[in-house]
Amino acid sequence: MSDSRTFEKMETFFQSYNTTDPKERAKFYEDWARGYDKDVSLLGYNGPTLAVNCLLSNFPGSREAALVLDVACGTGLVAKLMSELGFRHFVGVDGSKGMLEQAAETGLYQDLRPALLGTQPLPAQADMFDVVIMVGALAVGFVPISVVRELCQATKPGGFVCMTRGDYRAEESTYQFKADLEREFQLMEEEGLWTRVESKETDKFLMDIKRGAKDMLTAEYLSGCVYLYRKSLG
Repeated sequence: MSDSRTFEKMETFFQSYNTTDPKERAKFYEDWARGYDKDVSLLGYNGPTLAVNCLLSNFPGSREAALVLDVACGTGLVAKLMSELGFRHFVGVDGSKGMLEQAAETGLYQDLRPALLGTQPLPAQADMFDVVIMVGALAVGFVPISVVRELCQATKPGGFVCMTRGDYRAEESTYQFKADLEREFQLMEEEGLWTRVESKETDKFLMDIKRGAKDMLTAEYLSGCVYLYRKSLG
């Protein structure tokens, strides 16, 4: 697919943010699943790399023994990166059957579970996982902030929760989402649920095709952030 056609596909992607129906969003990803990896590589999607690098710089345990819950796993981009760096045990969750099928083809996941996050409970046992990671899904109109507590609940005491936020819209709703999200993080810290390990802003989260870019050389980028928390021991 040419860059211009990829940009057209991504314009449709951004328009999908206008829907409040999670089933409609899941359908979009269903249709996109087979071409997703190639398309996002052309669009300079740095979320998975940023998240995995942040986790690895702070993870003290055995990578080979760690159990990882990959939430909103998509086609398995995060698991692919983590497996190259020594992680071996993955459970994936996603709302799109097509994405889960692509994730299954990687052969990296011991289990894959369907769930529309925010409308269905996170299908994960409490205090189970050494690492819970969610990349790309915390944004206006996608996974709601309430899911963050479910991520924490699924994590073992002393385990890590790694998340990214993408600023996909340059408008008031995005700024409000960021403020509300970080307020929830702080509240959970005050409640003693976890402690912040690192948060890192980036100005190169994903190419901003709305600004008229026709290729990667002329592109501007959307900002975002990586957050890493460690669940409290008691």
